[in-house]
Amino acid sequence: MLKDNGIIFNKRRDRVSLIIFNNQIYIFFILTHIIMRFLSFHCDYFRYSTTKRSRSKVFEELTEKNKEGSLENPIVFFISIEKQDEIDDQILQKCIIEIEKITTQLKVTNIVLLSFAHLFGELSSPKFGLSALKDIENLLHEKFEILRPPFGWFNELELKAKGHPLSRISRKIN
Repeated sequence: MLKDNGIIFNKRRDRVSLIIFNNQIYIFFILTHIIMRFLSFHCDYFRYSTTKRSRSKVFEELTEKNKEGSLENPIVFFISIEKQDEIDDQILQKCIIEIEKITTQLKVTNIVLLSFAHLFGELSSPKFGLSALKDIENLLHEKFEILRPPFGWFNELELKAKGHPLSRISRKIN
């Protein structure tokens, strides 16, 4: 329902504004750059055990191999994949670069990749989030031992974070 000299916002968080003035339609794109984020912990160990399915319609099937796992001396990456990441074809490569910087600096070859929807921002679709996590895992698997709990499940987590100055690092990847 468009009215003359009115302003209408679309349903996608007010990113596009339509203004009708003197029977002319003006479209304004409000650019927000919400980006992938992660929080990392250098740990003595990390363990998980899958407890129950989340509300997500996208989930990985549980198997004997993925329903629980552990890794010694890992860097645990809690990763939030954002809506904007879906249109940035370089985002995965940028993420890999940041992960490799941290692992090189700490001289660590064990990595945990954990989907973490609680780092704010506007989340990507679950389908894209799962695909991105799998892609990150595939791009890193030749250099690192990787543990990735199954997507779409709640997990009981146990970790012991180290206490050195670089044991906790956060990144916004843009």
